[in-house]
Amino acid sequence: MNALLSVSDKSGLVEFARGLDGLRVTMYATGGTERALREANIPVHALQELTGFPELLDGRVKTLHPNVHAGILARRDEPRHLQELAERELKLIDLVVVNLYPFVETVSSGADHAQTIESIDIGGVTLLRAAAKNHDHVLPVVRPSDYPAVLAALKDPGGVPASLRRHLAAVAFGHTAAYDAAIGEHLRGPNASTLPQDFTLGGHKVRDLRYGENPHQSAALYRSAGGGGIAGARQWQGLELSYNNLLDAQAAWSLVADFPAVAVAIIKHANPCGVALGTDAAEAFDRALNCDRRSAFGGIVAFNRPVDAAAGQALVGSFFEVVVAPSFDEAALEAMTSRPKLRVLQPGQGPAQLDLDARPITGGFLVQTADQTGGTLGESRVVTATVPDELTYKDLQFAWTVVKHVRSNAIVLAHEGAAVGIGAGQMSRVEAVELAVHRAGPRAAGSVLASDGFFPYPDGVEVAARAGVRAIVQPGGSVKDGDAIAAADTAGVAMVFTGERHFKH
Repeated sequence: MNALLSVSDKSGLVEFARGLDGLRVTMYATGGTERALREANIPVHALQELTGFPELLDGRVKTLHPNVHAGILARRDEPRHLQELAERELKLIDLVVVNLYPFVETVSSGADHAQTIESIDIGGVTLLRAAAKNHDHVLPVVRPSDYPAVLAALKDPGGVPASLRRHLAAVAFGHTAAYDAAIGEHLRGPNASTLPQDFTLGGHKVRDLRYGENPHQSAALYRSAGGGGIAGARQWQGLELSYNNLLDAQAAWSLVADFPAVAVAIIKHANPCGVALGTDAAEAFDRALNCDRRSAFGGIVAFNRPVDAAAGQALVGSFFEVVVAPSFDEAALEAMTSRPKLRVLQPGQGPAQLDLDARPITGGFLVQTADQTGGTLGESRVVTATVPDELTYKDLQFAWTVVKHVRSNAIVLAHEGAAVGIGAGQMSRVEAVELAVHRAGPRAAGSVLASDGFFPYPDGVEVAARAGVRAIVQPGGSVKDGDAIAAADTAGVAMVFTGERHFKH
């Protein structure tokens, strides 16, 4: 049996190679792998003994040779293939052990374009695909974690089972697909003007999660190329993160990133139940919590500023599942140790918000650019006789920024840079208004209202006006816009049209 080894990840290599040597496997290896085995006194041949060529172009060409690929791709059950190899005195290769240049790690390190390009593996991908295609006869091995199973199968007198061969082939093709997807994603960049003709989601499994949204569902966390953010977050303390924790942490982190001022968001089941601005982190947290203290219990909190001692002390006064912030000072971390189960996350470097949104459907998936607008009312127009003053405009802008993060139909009531009532996920817009007004209670009086979609009837405007709402911001665009405007004028409520909708499903 002949094996070809070419690995960038040397973990477990020496032990695995010793096991192969014990099975009388003849090993051929490329430069760095060959050196590692020789230093461990393991018999190994240079790959050039197969190719008759030295490495070319600073190592860019090592394994791309017919003497190598013929030995991998030859079918052992096809006499003509074996005859061709014999006529050319070529060797069969039965085991291909390859892992690829660390492209994702290179991107994550902040390397420049030239370094990133040099970290794209060509020969390794080709070797793995060849071995995986011919897996009935050749074993492709990518992960060091599979070394023990491969050794055990090679020792088994019954031979390598077909199930293991297929597993290894699936791992190899999955690995190369994710690798190529990461390269394409990196070269496309975060601000590509058009969606690609071919779209692949690629990522490396970070870990299995306890379960998905519910205990009967399986789940895992994958990290994409350059994956900082929530997927690459540092966890300072707390219980293991769940699937729901991670989704809600992303929702909270995306929301606070929309504000240049100090902001805090509290998320429950992917919806905000408190959002506020403040002069510092502690004040913003207290104001966000006051929106809906009952719903905030067990929620996820995000800060867009470092958490200091005062904010840390404020946090531990209530029960939360997760807190997310760009950093935590030592006093804050010390304060949070009094809540040892609290998961404390510091996201990795990179954008806080997604640039693309992908959703599976049966037979395929949908991809859209992320909703990254809505933080300004620059293109808006007043459509009522009453015109908002400067302070009212500030509140309208705040509410308009928040509402795009709320599940549709969505209504946000806000006052002085804080949400006071949120109506989320209702099937009719008027019911979303009623829910937001109910949650705000007396705080609805003097507040402003943001709606993620237009008002199809004037009833929602009338409910808001009766509650004391002083101004409304909405996209407009309904055939009954005139009725909504008339209702606002009758009540002396200012109304602003943005011309931009923010549905969230």
